[in-house]
Amino acid sequence: MFEEGFWTHPLVETAGYFSVVVLCLIVAMVIFEVVTKYKNWEEIKSGNLAVAMATGGKIFGVTNIFRFSIEQHTTLFEMIGWGLFGFVLLIFAYLLFEFLTPKFKVDEEIARDNRSVGLISMTISVGLSYVIGASIS
Repeated sequence: MFEEGFWTHPLVETAGYFSVVVLCLIVAMVIFEVVTKYKNWEEIKSGNLAVAMATGGKIFGVTNIFRFSIEQHTTLFEMIGWGLFGFVLLIFAYLLFEFLTPKFKVDEEIARDNRSVGLISMTISVGLSYVIGASIS
């Protein structure tokens, strides 16, 4: 029905990668909603800047990992697999951040709009996404 070149056309490939990454991002945000003790979108709607920064960092982190995965892999399944592996590492980093700050609870501070903690959370997500992405091979 379609020519063989249709599926390898750059516009079709780009639309495919875009669609898959957006779907994976939605799944990632649902998982982050379960992992955190606060409701991301309700807090953002009420003006909680710390939650907005932490959530923005997670969105950037996940999409950046998938950017690296798209660059490094030639099939859609490899890209998804490595991107999801990178996402798992990003969740691990978030849980490690919580564990390494015994003087306070990261989730509670972010829920209270502690912007300093929100900024550090965002920076960790963004920074580690580069490390994770660069290590995807």
